[in-house]
Amino acid sequence: MDKIAVLIPCYNEGQTIEKVVHDYQRVLPQAVIYVYDNNSADNTAAIARAAGAIVREESRQGKGNVVRAMFREIEADCYLIVDGDDTYPAESAGEMCKLVLRNKADMVIGDRLSLTYFKENKRPFHGVGNMLVRKCINMFWGKRCHIEDGMTGFRAFSPLFVKSFPILSHGFEIETEMTVHALDKNLRICSVPVSYRDRPEGSYSKLNTFSDGCKVMGTIFNLYRDYKPLKFFGYAACLMFFISIILFIPVFIEYIETGLVPRMPTLVVSVVLMLAAFLSVVCGLILDTNAKNNRKNFEVQMNIIRMLLRQQR
Repeated sequence: MDKIAVLIPCYNEGQTIEKVVHDYQRVLPQAVIYVYDNNSADNTAAIARAAGAIVREESRQGKGNVVRAMFREIEADCYLIVDGDDTYPAESAGEMCKLVLRNKADMVIGDRLSLTYFKENKRPFHGVGNMLVRKCINMFWGKRCHIEDGMTGFRAFSPLFVKSFPILSHGFEIETEMTVHALDKNLRICSVPVSYRDRPEGSYSKLNTFSDGCKVMGTIFNLYRDYKPLKFFGYAACLMFFISIILFIPVFIEYIETGLVPRMPTLVVSVVLMLAAFLSVVCGLILDTNAKNNRKNFEVQMNIIRMLLRQQR
C-alpha cells in the first residue's frame, strides 16, 4: 500500500505532463505518481513514463471512467487527484494530504475560486458555470457544510471515501458527483484555498462549456431526485396542487352561480393535476423510505470497509 498516491488522469497532455510529474515529485517525494492515459493521440504516456511516473491505460473514454479505474486499482493511505494540464501548482498538495493522513478529512477540496481562478481563467463562461454549480450544490446540500468550489479537479481523499464511492459518471460530471456524495453521506470535508493558473499556450481544455455544463446540471438534478426524493416529489406535488386549485376555483364559482359546468376540459385538467399531485406525494414517501434504508446500509458498509482497511495495515 502506498502512503500517498498522486493520481493524474490524462488525455493529450504531452505538453505539460512532464512538468506536472516533476512538480509533485518535488513537493511529495514520498508519493507514488500514477498517470492514467485515456487514449491520448500524442506522446503523453511516453513522456510521463520517462519523467518517472507509473503509467497505466484506461480505454473507456471520459474522466469518470478513468477515476473509476484509479480508485479500484490503487491502494494508498491518501489519494491526491490532480489534472495533467499544469493548472494546479503543487505547493498546496502537502497541506491537503496532511489533513487526510491526520484523519481530519475524508475529502479535501482544492478551492480555486477563493484565490486566483477568476484572474487566470480566460473562458468567462467556465467561471459562470462554476458559480452556478456551487450555488446549486449549496442550495440543495449545503446545510451541513458550505462548498466553495464544487468543480475543482484538485482533491485529496481518504481510503474510506475512495472505497465507498459508487461512481456512476463517465465524464466531467465526476467532480460534482464526488462533492454531492460526500455531503449526502455526511463525510468529513475540508477546503484549502489553492492557486490556479491558466493552461500554457498551445494546451487546450477538453471541457466543453455548454454540453458538459448541461451534463453537470443534469447530474445535480438526478442526484437531488435520488438522494432527496421526498423533497423532489413534494415540490412537484405542491406545484401541481396549486395549478389545480387555480384552474378549479373559476369552474367551481360558475357552478355555484349557474348550476352548470361549461368549461368541462378545465375541470378535467384540474382533477388530473390534483390526482397527479397526490400520486407524487405517495411516490416521494415510498422512495424516501428506500433512500433512508440505503443510507442505513451505507453506514454498515462503511464500518465493514473501515475494518478491512485496518486489517490491511
